[in-house]
Amino acid sequence: MEKKQKKRKRSWQQWIAGAFFVVIGAICGVLIGVFIDAHKSVDRTPLEEFCTMLLLIIIMYFGILVQMVIHEAGHLVFGLATGYQFSSFRIMNFMWLKENGRIRRKRFSLTGTGGQCLMNPPDMVNGKIPVALYNFGGSIMNIVVSAIFLCFYLIIPGMNFLTVSLLMFSVIGFILGLMNGVPMRLGVVDNDGYNALSLAKDDKALRSFWIQLKVQEQQAKGIRLKDMPEEWFRMPADDEMRNSVIATIGVFACNRLMDMQSFEEANKLMAHFLKIESGIVGIYRSLLTCDRMYCELIDGNKEAAAKLFTKEQQKFMKSMKKFLAVLRTEYAYALLCESDFSKAEAIKRKFEKCARAYPYPSEIESERELMRIADKQAF
Repeated sequence: MEKKQKKRKRSWQQWIAGAFFVVIGAICGVLIGVFIDAHKSVDRTPLEEFCTMLLLIIIMYFGILVQMVIHEAGHLVFGLATGYQFSSFRIMNFMWLKENGRIRRKRFSLTGTGGQCLMNPPDMVNGKIPVALYNFGGSIMNIVVSAIFLCFYLIIPGMNFLTVSLLMFSVIGFILGLMNGVPMRLGVVDNDGYNALSLAKDDKALRSFWIQLKVQEQQAKGIRLKDMPEEWFRMPADDEMRNSVIATIGVFACNRLMDMQSFEEANKLMAHFLKIESGIVGIYRSLLTCDRMYCELIDGNKEAAAKLFTKEQQKFMKSMKKFLAVLRTEYAYALLCESDFSKAEAIKRKFEKCARAYPYPSEIESERELMRIADKQAF
């Protein structure tokens, strides 16, 4: 009963983000309709009307992309202003990563996120670092730029392609700013406002946030989780795991055990974290389930692995089909559960293709080791 309630809660949370985009579509749809109605003419053919509508829909989607870039640029600008240093900037699956003092282009995506700006944090002073502007920077930038678009719309006379585009860009920016700034749990990930609220309430959460950014900084330098300071991966108590930021440290602790190849200990800890009430966000829950499947397979428990491979988990893994940990688990499942060696070989080729553009070499090395362990179990 409790599992069903949690599932319903996560499903409801996931609908929130969808509702915001429905509102964007509805408002922009009305604006497109008004524009077409205002430019109706007996000389215009149905094909011309259709082409006009199609062009405006393309402009709407372009506006969403522009506002995503503006949002992540806001995190970057306000992060730099408060002592952070650039680490990576991602829009959709295109990522620019600082590596050995140079900016390199990589490919990386996370389900439920349109982009992400990661920065190396300043040193903590008396247990504190500035976080409010860094977290709210994206929403602030969306709203400020949208206000500028609105001003231009009001200044420029007439209803034409430029003015209707400016108005759509403004609407999209205001809505995305609210969606990310008003504290909400969106099922797969927590939004910026929710993270900022969590950090303001709890000093332990603040340190956990700093550790998360330090871990990402070290990964960008090619350092593996097992080689990072052990103190960063202290196991949170069960009551601490209710805070979503602290819960991420619990997830990282499980990831580190996987990197250390302590599979039995990792599996027990993951099973525990997935059982208790916690703030682990949806994407991490599903990735932990991937790791649990792998651990069960390595231990020879095919039935347990198959039980974890639910329709919901399959749907998630399909949405993360280029994520190396997911491919590694699919590889082990094909080898050790399905005994489908041709399928496993195809997955391995896909893994190597994705690895060429993957941003974190330490993860590539770790995942290859786990695949070799699966090979030994199969042969």
